[in-house]
Amino acid sequence: MLWHIGNTTVRTPYRLQEALRILLASPLNANLAHRDQEIVFAQFLHDNEIVEIQRLEADNSSLGRKWRAALSQLGFITPQLTRGIDNGTIDPLVSANAAGIAQLSGRQYEITPNGARLGQADTIAAQQECFLRSLVNYRIPSPLEDRYDCAPFSPLRFVLEVMHELGARGAVLVLSFEEFALHVQTSSPDDGIANVVDRVLAYRAAREAARGNVRAFDREQYAAIAAQIDRQASTLDDYADLSFRYLKATGLFRNAGRGIGLSPNKAQLAELIRQNQPVFADDREYFQSLWQGADLPTDDLATAIVVVNDLAGQLTARGVPSYPPPVGTPLPDIEIIRHAFEERLLQLDEEEYAAAQAGQLDEIAAWMDAVATRGSATLADGTRLTVPRGEGPAYLEWVIWRAFLAIDSLVKPSWEARNFKIDQDFLPVHCAPGGRPDMVFEFENAIVVVEVTLTSSSRQEAAEGEPVRRHVATYAENSPKPVYGLFIALQIDSNTAHTFSAGAWYLPDDTKISLDIVPLTLKEFRAFLLGGRQNLSEMPQKLRMLLIECRSVANRDAPHWKREIAQIVARLS
Repeated sequence: MLWHIGNTTVRTPYRLQEALRILLASPLNANLAHRDQEIVFAQFLHDNEIVEIQRLEADNSSLGRKWRAALSQLGFITPQLTRGIDNGTIDPLVSANAAGIAQLSGRQYEITPNGARLGQADTIAAQQECFLRSLVNYRIPSPLEDRYDCAPFSPLRFVLEVMHELGARGAVLVLSFEEFALHVQTSSPDDGIANVVDRVLAYRAAREAARGNVRAFDREQYAAIAAQIDRQASTLDDYADLSFRYLKATGLFRNAGRGIGLSPNKAQLAELIRQNQPVFADDREYFQSLWQGADLPTDDLATAIVVVNDLAGQLTARGVPSYPPPVGTPLPDIEIIRHAFEERLLQLDEEEYAAAQAGQLDEIAAWMDAVATRGSATLADGTRLTVPRGEGPAYLEWVIWRAFLAIDSLVKPSWEARNFKIDQDFLPVHCAPGGRPDMVFEFENAIVVVEVTLTSSSRQEAAEGEPVRRHVATYAENSPKPVYGLFIALQIDSNTAHTFSAGAWYLPDDTKISLDIVPLTLKEFRAFLLGGRQNLSEMPQKLRMLLIECRSVANRDAPHWKREIAQIVARLS
């Protein structure tokens, strides 16, 4: 047996929200049944930069179909069943009204209440709650996924039970990537939680004994398990990576090295979920709950107060005095307080993450290499860094943000510097939305508006020339501090450089303002960053000097200006 959560086409769960937003605002809601609609859906995904279709003229219906399947699998849209519920005794299309959900018409591929909630969620914490409501209910096998040969079980609760048993035995409360790939996702509750944990701990001990020859040990283990289940060894890793992403999207888990551990902020909630397993009388009730979204322990007033009190205690322990809500506070207000406490805890985590970046320059540089090659890079200790397929633009924004955090002289919090969202492990969820700059870094004596792109050739100028100048102009018009624009790409097209060299923008009243925008290649910015590693405190002034010197020669022809910029970077690095 080998199970996984999610859809291998949609490897980043947070992108499902973007797809739902498209559906909510389009005529495709409950109108995705045929090939023509699948092609339109795929085109919408491409046009909204959720996916990148290489050949727009090709038949991309399979892409639309796979995204539709990903949404229906977790209950965010209704499915089309090939057979009816209750042993085929009702029509193949499940009647949502018969299931008791008044918000739905009963049509196939219609956004469900939990899908609408996810589509409208405006914070990562709110999105995580939607994924949690889905995965608390989600079962395999089910009428939608019947290929598994075991009793129906909740993958989320199964993993929580394994973690709980590890803790009960005094073991480290972390599941490594290999432990999950080899022994958790190849098991189910039918095997017995104790037996699964026995295998995990036996593997853990054997791997420790093989220290110095771990790679060969792992190869043997993967080969043996893959042979048992008749799968490729690489499939074990592929499915484990996928399930990890969806488990972490609930907010209950976070990275622990390459593995996962319980998120300290949500430990209380995770335990309450482990102890309370939903029971469904039949398939109809299962779908009803999946589409509505599970009731969570925090939906109960008494339990919500317990969780909020725990969060208040965590904040107080971390130096932010916080107090439980007064007796008699209604549940909706408790929920608002809970979300505020969770958001503040995430901010405290991000403050610690930001402060640590000065010591992560080698990793930051390696991530730049991985983005530049659109693949992967390896650290000195052998750790391999891989940019997920299709997420290069988001990772480019993220690694540049980390580089500026390493400079460590910002006068505003790290979350105010980025316009893209990150998850609880500080990894990018998606690119910054259109209409705003990717990042804005404010120093004591200057503001730097940063835009990045992976586009090249003349497409680069067409896509970036106007938005970059407009974004810089917005800050230059209103800031008492000097404002600079920094444009970073793998390669700078000369047409792009020519556009930025002009350095002017006209406001709606025809007032002309000067813009100081400098284009750098990612390689040049990497060299500049690493050149200042010994004196990071001097980097803000050094960066301003770089920008001023580059602008001083902006009257050159674009190819000449690019060469001058390269020479200035080399001298200051």
